Amino acid sequence: MADPVAMVEVWRGGRVESAHAGHAVVCDAAGAVVAAWGDPDLAVYPRSSCKMVQALPLVESGAAAGLDDRHLALACASHQGAALHTGLVADWLDGLGLAETDLRCGAHPPHDRDAAEALIRTGHAPCQLHNNCSGKHAGFLTLARHQRSGPEYLELDHPVQRAVRAAFEEVTGAPSPGYGIDGCSAPNFVTTLSGLARAMAGFAAADPAGDARARAMVRLRQAMMRHPELVAGEGRACTEVMTALGGRGAVKTGAEAVFVAILPGERPGQGLGLALKIADGATRAAEAALVALLVHLGRLEAGHPAALRRLGTPVRNWRGIETGHLAAAPGFP
Repeated sequence: MADPVAMVEVWRGGRVESAHAGHAVVCDAAGAVVAAWGDPDLAVYPRSSCKMVQALPLVESGAAAGLDDRHLALACASHQGAALHTGLVADWLDGLGLAETDLRCGAHPPHDRDAAEALIRTGHAPCQLHNNCSGKHAGFLTLARHQRSGPEYLELDHPVQRAVRAAFEEVTGAPSPGYGIDGCSAPNFVTTLSGLARAMAGFAAADPAGDARARAMVRLRQAMMRHPELVAGEGRACTEVMTALGGRGAVKTGAEAVFVAILPGERPGQGLGLALKIADGATRAAEAALVALLVHLGRLEAGHPAALRRLGTPVRNWRGIETGHLAAAPGFP
């Protein structure tokens, strides 16, 4: 087992104040590891970075036939709970003849400031629509309706989760050694970092003229790239980096500093998959490492505002005084 490698440094007063180490893997369209930092065989919980994998059964089963790209983007999302997110999920559920109470993700305050302030002004409590995973859960409910299975779609032996686990193990290339329960109460299956990158490479290389799985992968990656504002929200790394990529890639964060990227090639059958994990779970480091790797791979301009916001831009205090900056560690990538 290889040790994590230095990836991101935080500078203040001319010296390194903090440092973040991690692991990263790049796989090609054949699923082979073409570059790695740290331990490519590190076992990880992908957390929300694998939502497009969790949405595969929804699409390849035919359950998503009546859904458009906006719904599929939300199925892959960790959204802000803004009105554009909650409104679409509510309409989606209504179209199924279901309601917010049919979700099993739990409620938390929206991360979107306007939505949070609106709840305070009106005296309303947040509901499950505000949960950042409500789109994924609407997708689970849609699949359950298609299967004519029961309402407790998060149970490990429910047909929805059996389908998710089967798809997960197939695209990562190995049986999962176990699972944990995610923040939204869904099972989150363990894989290696290289397995996660291999899955993303599968999405990147998928051919729209291929089989049901390939077509599902294409639909999901295109939905994410066409609607980055639904995948996360204003000011979020996923939304800003995908917008900067301009339809040339999709990225997705997960809790505890996991990040993945789907980087299609010029033709079907080509592309790269990227997965990274920062050892200490720091989100700022995961975002900075993602930017560094995308620049290294020639997919993102180092001077793009979405890149500079996360790597290289001066950090300023409340008086506007420059106090330091984030930088890639020497030798990375």
